[in-house]
Amino acid sequence: MALRQNSEKEPSIELFIKAGHDGENVGNCPFCQRLFMVLWLKGVKFTVTTVDMRKKPAELKDLAPGTNPPFLLYNGTLKTDFIKIEEFLEQTLAPPRYPHLSPLNKESFDVGADIFAKFSAFIKNSPNNTFQLKNLLREFKRLDIYLNSPLPEEIDHNSAETITVSKRKFLDGDRLTLADCNLLPKLHVIRVASKKYCDFDIPAEFTGVWRYLQNAYEREEFKQTCPADIEIEKAYFSVAKNRN
Repeated sequence: MALRQNSEKEPSIELFIKAGHDGENVGNCPFCQRLFMVLWLKGVKFTVTTVDMRKKPAELKDLAPGTNPPFLLYNGTLKTDFIKIEEFLEQTLAPPRYPHLSPLNKESFDVGADIFAKFSAFIKNSPNNTFQLKNLLREFKRLDIYLNSPLPEEIDHNSAETITVSKRKFLDGDRLTLADCNLLPKLHVIRVASKKYCDFDIPAEFTGVWRYLQNAYEREEFKQTCPADIEIEKAYFSVAKNRN
């Protein structure tokens, strides 16, 4: 059985992501980075093609007319909806050959669900708009509480020692999951754009969030798939310029 598995042909996978302002490097797109991270964490062989949105090559217009990155070619079949792509990869690139990436705890997915929307409202309005800032900080507080609260699997009921603060590295434990692939690219954008255009740093009091980010930046699957800061700054320049 093992011999047959080892001789199985690797799937042919090409991920198309948004190019940066130079038309070549990785551009600002949390959804593109999300799939980039998923494929990297799966440990599968794949290629990445950056797409210059200002001048799509003719072959890409024929391949995916009217479609913006990210999209995927899997064994020659085009897949365009990034949520469905993620679900497909999780189901298809499965154990024993590839790891499952789904989190054990549903709340690991839910806890950061609104943070990017609150950031978008914050950066589109004046930095003096305290209402938008309070909403953003409320979401960071919620995330921080979750990251600092021990997960059920961290608690040993047979131990005399009581764990009050979690020491886990990521949302759902010490391994990166689909929940992290979703949230971390957004947090990176928030950190860079908010500092540049609103002079806002994630408050140091959110120790769980900072522990989470520091652990993430130590992982190649995240660090190497991040767009350069200048890409995020350019992407949000017009947003900041046109705000009230």
